[in-house]
This record gives sequence, structure tokens and C-alpha cells, in this order.
Amino acid sequence: MEKLNKVAEVSLLFWLMKIVATTLGETLGDYIAQTLNLGYTIGLIVTTVFFLLALAIQLQAKKYIPVFYWLVIIASTTLGTEISDFIDRSLHLGYTMGSLLLFTGLVLTLLLWYKKFKNLNVYPITNQNKEIYYWIAILFSNSLGTAFGDYLSDVIGLSYLNGALVTAGIILIVVLLHYATKINHIILFWIAFIFTRPFGATFGDFLTKPIAKGGLDLGTLSASVVSLIIMSLLIILSHRNIYKK
Repeated sequence: MEKLNKVAEVSLLFWLMKIVATTLGETLGDYIAQTLNLGYTIGLIVTTVFFLLALAIQLQAKKYIPVFYWLVIIASTTLGTEISDFIDRSLHLGYTMGSLLLFTGLVLTLLLWYKKFKNLNVYPITNQNKEIYYWIAILFSNSLGTAFGDYLSDVIGLSYLNGALVTAGIILIVVLLHYATKINHIILFWIAFIFTRPFGATFGDFLTKPIAKGGLDLGTLSASVVSLIIMSLLIILSHRNIYKK
């Protein structure tokens, strides 16, 4: 019996959904840890359980089902927010050291992935062991993207809007390199995947942070609800696209 693909195809819709998912992950993570005042340790525990449950559902699926796949993406980006904040605010290592640690974890995961499977292809994925590497790399990427986004705002001092513009510029450069050069597309994919996280994160901060800090002060709950509604509509669109094929 032929094994079916388990992950989303990389397309314009994929990147749009990734950005919305990261914005939701940022606002939802802040809602859990800050608005509900659960703290970063409890927030880390709650989001870890959420991630593991979503991942278990995804791994048990026999084929790519958009709602399961994107639930793991949302869970990983929410957990990534808590991991980054826990490293900085509970372990007091700072966003610079946190970014270096998470970058090291990502590189190590990709090296082990390549050593085992002799490639880093992200689509299609039919092997469950390879899918586990895929999700570990995604978790590190989302955590790294969160830490880097916070590094831009808290360490370099960029406003949330300027931080979003910087990361958007990097993403645009990656897109141009994809179409105009022969640079390995897998490398470009992971660069884009990492930087869509701080783009979504800084945009999430722009929506939720006080006006005095350069935000719109919409609140984490309101921003999370809006992002969730948009994400739900995109998931429905993704399901419809599958049925049309």
C-alpha cells in the first residue's frame, strides 16, 4: 500500500497561512502567559501539552488533513512564544543567547535529518520518522523566529512596525533569490520559515502592545480571536482546494 503525503504543499497559500498562524501564536501565547497572568513556566507547560496533543493527532493521520496540520503549526508557534519568553525572562539568558541556542538546535536537527534520510525535502513527506524530524525543525524554527523578533524590538530597539518591515524585507529577498538564482530551495525554505515567524510575531505585538510602545493596543484576546477567524477561513479554503484536485 502506497503511503500518502502528510504535510502541506509549499505555495502562496501556505505562506499566507503560516504568517497568520504565527500572529495567532504570538497573541495567544501572550494571552496565556500575560493576560491570564499564568506566568511563563505555567504557560510553557500548557502550550507544551497543546503541542504534544496536536502532534499526536497529526502523526496518527494517514494523509494530509489541513485542519490537523495547521493545528500543529499553531501549537508550535504558540509554544515557540513561550519557549523564547521562558529563556529570556525565566532563565534570564536574553534574546541574543536564546536565539543562538535555538539556532544551534535547528541546525543540529537538520544535520541529523540529512544524515538519516540524505535529503531535507519538506514535500512530500510520507515517512513518519522523517515527519518527526520535520516537526522538531519547525518547532525550533518558530521558537528561533520568536526570539529573533523580540531581539529586534527589545535589544536593537526597533518599533514593532519597523521590525515587521525588516523581516518582511528579508522574506522578499528570499523570494527573489528563489526565482532569480539557483540557490538551494530547501535552504531558502527554512530561511523564509524562520523569518515569517518574527514577521508574524512583530505584527502580533503591533496589534496588542500599548500605543505608547508603538502598538495598537487591541488586546491579546481580541487579536487572537481575529487571527483565529482568519485562520479558520484559510483552513476551509485549503480543504476545498484538496477536494478540487
